[in-house]
Order: sequence, then structure tokens, then C-alpha cells
Amino acid sequence: MGLGVLEVSSTEHVPGTSYVFDDASRPAGTGLIDSRLKYDRTGPVPIILVPQPSDDPNDPLNWPLWKRDTILFILSIISVMASTLSPLLAANTLTLALYYQRNFTQMALLTGYHLCAVGVAGFLFVASARVWGKRHLYLLGNVLLIVSSAWGGASGHSYKSLLWARVLQGVSLAPFEALVNASVGDLYFVHERGKRMALSNLALFGGAFFTPVLVGKITHTLGWWWSFYFIAIFAAAVLPLVIFFVPETAFRRASHLNTDFTGEGSLQRDPGSRHVPGYEISYHRTHAPGHSPGESGNASLDKDPADIDISTSRDRVLVPKKVSYARSLLPFNGRKTDENFLKLLLRPLPLFLNPAILWACLIQGTMIGWTVFIGVVLAAIFLGPPLFFDEVKTGYMYTGAFVGAVVGFLGAGLLADWSTKVMIRRNRGVYEPEFRIVLVVAQLVFGCAGLYGFGITGNNVTRYGWFWPDFFFGLEVMGMVLGAVASALYIVDAHREIAVEAFTCLMIFKNMFSFGLTFGAYDWLVKAGSLKTFYVIASIQIGVCLLSIPMYIFGKKNRAFFRRHDLLKMMHLW
Repeated sequence: MGLGVLEVSSTEHVPGTSYVFDDASRPAGTGLIDSRLKYDRTGPVPIILVPQPSDDPNDPLNWPLWKRDTILFILSIISVMASTLSPLLAANTLTLALYYQRNFTQMALLTGYHLCAVGVAGFLFVASARVWGKRHLYLLGNVLLIVSSAWGGASGHSYKSLLWARVLQGVSLAPFEALVNASVGDLYFVHERGKRMALSNLALFGGAFFTPVLVGKITHTLGWWWSFYFIAIFAAAVLPLVIFFVPETAFRRASHLNTDFTGEGSLQRDPGSRHVPGYEISYHRTHAPGHSPGESGNASLDKDPADIDISTSRDRVLVPKKVSYARSLLPFNGRKTDENFLKLLLRPLPLFLNPAILWACLIQGTMIGWTVFIGVVLAAIFLGPPLFFDEVKTGYMYTGAFVGAVVGFLGAGLLADWSTKVMIRRNRGVYEPEFRIVLVVAQLVFGCAGLYGFGITGNNVTRYGWFWPDFFFGLEVMGMVLGAVASALYIVDAHREIAVEAFTCLMIFKNMFSFGLTFGAYDWLVKAGSLKTFYVIASIQIGVCLLSIPMYIFGKKNRAFFRRHDLLKMMHLW
């Protein structure tokens, strides 16, 4: 048992389990570092690169770190803009209700149908990403973001026109919500993903909480339609960056290099290389004459993976030429799989039966749903006496949520990799993806406290005023983002082979769950009251968080079980 994670009974390789560090008790230079593997030597202890990069210069893992970080930064910028779409109307609920002469539920459905479109479009886009890569979808999403936002601003007094603009905005958001986290898995090694995953999630969620703060003021001074126009303008400004500096991140890498999810391939062990039952690293390499097993490679590692421990012991193979910059600008650069598109389209659906995927859906989806619920009812809670909030003050209530999101992602960025490295050392250099689940403790503490606190203080604003509901809203969002990072990291590390399909499941669940909440949010609040409603919500979330205990303990057994009983292969979808 590795730190509470139950071992499998056999010696099979379990996807996700891998060596990341050479054990600290095995110093470098004693002949125990395997020259056939590539390492990160920037730190005091060499880190085995997981997955192993190929020799192809077009492999994203071989790109310089600055290039990979630039790609992620640009994707994060456009993701911030796309993520602002979902809460775009949160501060304007009362204004638009009066403008269109509609009730609060109909205003909530402008967000509800938008979220529904995100789920449906993402379901279609993921299959397309599997076949043709992600670049064409990032370009499409950016263009649709410009068009749909301009349409929304120009919709005038037509509620139906605004509704369809919101639906198209949902379609434009889908590529970023579905694929950016998966691109982190494309671009980075396991030990590099923690803070980058925090950044991508901050972009996808954090920007959404700052939007209402600005929208309320924009509506008050320029009119609500300018909140749409500004998004169109800024998205148009970012489009050239996506066109010229975001190449395709998907790559067809040889299966034996994906050491985090496959144990297949020829493995040559040497006397100086320790083998632990159940843990295996696969590679295809033979020794050159005069280069014995166990010799340490002499190449030093800089920041760029292309320079990492390239040993002369490698088989002589034809290395593809680097693709020209002009060709990299094409929206398509070849198929990424030979599989049938229809099978890929249906592939995510059976994964809801995998406890790991279902756990991730609940951890991330329910908290996002409660956040949407708060955003929908926020104006109603503070509309009447004694506060009489208008759109500006309602928008300012998202300040706490934005601060909570930033603190949450900073905390996740600091804790995710640090806690994992500590656990790896304690586990003698063996990495288990379940180590990522530990972050859910923070969601349990902060997120559930935020839900309970918001219900108590929001139920009596005469006594507590606006500050304490805002404070607890921030705690709820902080817990939400910590759980989102934990679940995203777990999916990428434990099930990277099906990460795109798994993120599709997460996207479908959270958007459909949030969509359902928009139908009954106001009725539920009116009938039960703020206090009882949020007591129920917070208690449900405690139950969801506690599911992390069996997931942590039995997670490895679950990974082994579904490797032996592959749902997708059993249903002929793989």
C-alpha cells in the first residue's frame, strides 16, 4: 500500500502509476540512473520524464518551455474572454427583465440555454479534436466568439434574437472549455502540469467571476449591449495571436513512450535498475557497442526538453523533419487517429460508468452548479430592502468570488505540485495519480463553509449586510476551483489516454446540471428560503467530497480493473 492507496494483486502495469524521481537514496553518478530514459536534471534529484518525449522535433514535448508556455498563455487569454460569456448577464438580471418585460426565470434561461449549448457543442467538438486535432477548433471558437458577441449586442428588443446569440456564444465557448485542459496534457510532463493546470483553470473559471464586476458598471454607464460589444472587440484583437502563435498541440506519439498509461513494449532491465512489481516503464532502445546498461547519459538537461539526456545508445531511426512555420499555421495538419468519427463521438458516454470519471464529474460539476445557482439568485436576494441593489452593486458582489478564484488557483498552483512531490518522495519515487485527490480536502473545508455561510448570511441581509454573503461567496468559489484543479489533474494523470473523452463527460455533466438548476432556481429559493436551500446544497456537497476517500483508497484498483475490462473496447468504441 502506497500512502493509503491500495495496491493491485498482480504485477501488471497500472495506467497512471510511474516512476517520476529516482529514489533519493540512489545518488546520481553511481551507475543506477538508466541511460535509456530521458530525465529532467534541473533539480537536485533527476526526474524521469513522464511521458517520454519522442525524437521528433514536431513533438510538443520537445518544444522549448518558453514556446509551450506562450501557447498556454495565449489559450488562457482567449479562455478568459470565452469564460466571461456564462456569467455575462448575472449583474443585468433586473435590467434585462425590465428591458424585455420578462420574469426572472426567463432571464435565467438566457444563461441556461447557453450552458446547454456548451455541453452539446463540446460533445461534437471533442470527437473532431480526436480526429483532426485542436487547432481548428480553437480558431473556430475564437471566430464564433466575435460573431456571437456582436450579434448579442445588436439584438435590440428581440428576446429571441438575444437567446439565439447566447446559444451561439455557448458553441464558441465549448472548444476552450473542453480542450484547453487536455492541451496541458499535450504540452507538459507530469511534474510540470500542476501550476499550468491551475493557470488554465484560472483562465476558464477566474475570468468568469470578474466579468459581472465590470458588466454592472458598463451597463450603468454605456448600456448592457456594450458588455457584448467589448467581448467581440477584445476577441478580435486576440485572434491574430491564436492564428500565428498557437500551433497544433495534439501529436501521434508511439504508444511505448506514453509511460503513464501503457506498459506495452520491449523493456530491457539491467542489474542497476530496480524493478518494483506493478510499476514499469517501457521504451524501445538498444545499447550501442561499448555502452553498457546502467551507464548514465552525459548530456545535461536545460529548460528545453529537446536537449534532455539525448543518449548515443539509441537505435538509429529516421527522424522527421521539422514542419515549416507556414505549414504549422494551417488549421489542419493531418489526422491524429485512424478511428471512426462516429465511434469517437459516442465514446464519452460509457465513461460515466467509470467511478473515477463519475467522481470527477461530481467534484467539479456540483460546485460549479451551485456557483451558477448563486449567480442566478443573487439579484433576487439583494433586490429588496434594506440594500436595494442595482446592477452596479450586484456586479460588485462578484468581487469576493473573483478574489476567491484567484486565491484558490494560487493555492492550487502552489499545493498541487508541492504536495505531490512530497508524497512521491515518501512513496520511494513512485507516483500515484491519487495523490492529486488530496486537494479535495480544501474544497471540503472552504467550499462547504462558503455554502453554509452564504445561506445563513444571505437569509438575513438586514443583520449581516452585503460583506459577509460576499465573503462566503468567495470561500465557495475558492473551494470550487481547488476541486476543479484536483479533478482535472487526476483525470489527466490517471486517464490521459482518454482525457479528452473524460473532460467531455465533465463538461456535459456540469453544463447540464447547471442548466437544470436555472429552471427551478427562483422557485426553489422562494418556496424554501435562502437558509434551508443552502443547508441542503451544502450538505449534498459534503457527501460529494467524502466520496474522495474511497476514490483515493481504491483508485488504483479501479484503474487496474478498467484496464482489464475496458468499457470502450467491450462496446467496440475503441
